[in-house]
Formats: sequence, structure tokens, C-alpha cells
Amino acid sequence: MDLRQLEFFVAVVEEAGFTRAAERLHLAQPGISARIRRLERELGHPLLDRTGRSVTPTEVGEAVLPYARAALEAVENVRHAADAFTGLLRGHVAVGLVSGATGQFDIASVLADFHREHPHVEIALTEDTSERMLQALRRGELDIGVLGLADEYPPEGTAAEIVVDEPVVAAVAPDDPLLAHGAGPVGVTALRDRALISLPSGTGLRGVLERACAEAGFRPRVAFEAAAPPLLARLAARGLGVAVVPDMPPQVAASLGLRTLRLTPQPRARIALTWRTGGPAAPAARALLPRLRTALEAPRTGDRGHALGEWSA
Repeated sequence: MDLRQLEFFVAVVEEAGFTRAAERLHLAQPGISARIRRLERELGHPLLDRTGRSVTPTEVGEAVLPYARAALEAVENVRHAADAFTGLLRGHVAVGLVSGATGQFDIASVLADFHREHPHVEIALTEDTSERMLQALRRGELDIGVLGLADEYPPEGTAAEIVVDEPVVAAVAPDDPLLAHGAGPVGVTALRDRALISLPSGTGLRGVLERACAEAGFRPRVAFEAAAPPLLARLAARGLGVAVVPDMPPQVAASLGLRTLRLTPQPRARIALTWRTGGPAAPAARALLPRLRTALEAPRTGDRGHALGEWSA
């Protein structure tokens, strides 16, 4: 068994196929396939299921995968430890962002400054839903994420600092029945039989809505969903349903043709800087994390200056 076999195995699993793994590694596919079959013979078990349209790990492969990743990570850290004596930082850091974070924080400047100081560090940035990024953090595919949380506490296996914490409200057209008794708070139960307008499944804000409704004893009826928050506002302003969104100043709501109502119990929308429990393993990610913590100025609570368009967590 050698490290290249483990590297090839991990690449095939992550790319779900030999062709994409070969492209990623800049190698010929037959060579990768031969090295993995040799590894399987050494271990006495098939590690990959090649029968489907995509290649997936077998039960044994799933068990071996974290150890293979740990071995590769350990070798990388040996190199980093040696580089530390010369003050040189190398390696790779993967950062994930919900698109809402790009409007509220100057992430680009943080990454640019870090790259200027550490030009040998490769930085990868991706935007995705909060749910998928949490899964990527747990798998070690992401080092750091700025994502939406459905709860006050980070999911198991992760640590987090909340950087935005805002109340969630019901946004409706001015003639909506929810306004019949004035602009006072309404119970979450008032949403039970209403057509709701929300961000897609997998986003932190959608998780907040689903959790609040579950605690009130019903399942939300989401009639319209969109990844662009301004579209949610337009749908609600045309009377197509109740948009469940972070709070906004009255003048912003009025400019969108909306009125907002507080909900009780009060759900909250949270964006958090998130990483794996124990801190990022790679030295480059450990060096970047405090920069991001400073830039995001955690925590921020109830900042009513945020516009609806900045949210898609």
C-alpha cells in the first residue's frame, strides 16, 4: 500500500468516477484503475462499486475512506510543519459561502489580503446551500463555511460563531387577511393554512421556517420557493402568499409593496462562521480562520440595516 493508491481512491470517490478523477489528477484513467485494483487486492475487499452510472464506495470503502483522507492529511501536515521553520505557508484552503454573506461582508478583501501574504496557498471559494456545505464540512471537503443555521447551536461535529442574528417575520401585501387586526405580532399557527413563500430546501432560513412550524404542530405549505430573495418579495407583494423572511426596516418593506408582522414565538435567522470541531486541520485554514473571525465581527444581532436582497442563507 502506498500514498498514491490512497490518493487515487479518495479522488475517485470524491469525483464519483474514474474519468473525472483522472482529469483532476492529470493522469491516464487506466493507470488509476490499475492502482486501485492493486489496493483492493492488498486489502482483500472491493472498495468501489463500479456497477452504476457513477462509482460509489462499497461498505468497506466507506469504512476505509476517512482513514485514507487522514493519512493524506497527515503527510500534508508533515510538509507544512517543515515549511513552518522557514516561515512559509503552503497548502490548500476551501471556503464555502451562502450568497447572502457576500452582500454583508467583504469576504473578497479578506481572501485577497491572505493570498497576497501567502501566495503559495491555494484558495478555493464556493457558494452553495447551507445544508450541502455542512455536509462538506463534515466530510472534510470544506475547511470553513459562512452559512445559515436553523438552530442557535451548530450541528454535531462542527463549531460556529454566529455573525448575523435577526428576527424572522411574515411579509404580506397591504390587503392581506393577516393585517385584519392591525400590525401586531401573529402566532406562527396563523401560517398553518396559508400559501407560504420561502427560500429553497437546504437553506438555513428554510430550516428556520420548517422548525418553527413543526414546533407549532404543523407542516408548512410552501407554494412558491426561489433562491433570489427579491423574487420572494415580489410574489408576496402581488398577494400570492406570505413570505417568511428576515426582518427589514418599515421603509424598505414599503418600497417593496409589503407590510411585515412579527411572529410568535419569534423565529430567528442566523448566519454563522462554521468549521469542524477542534478547528480546521490544515495550517492554511487555521491561519485564515482568525482573519475571517475578525472581518465578520461576530456576533451581530438585530441589525435592521440589512436589506432583503442580502439574504439567501
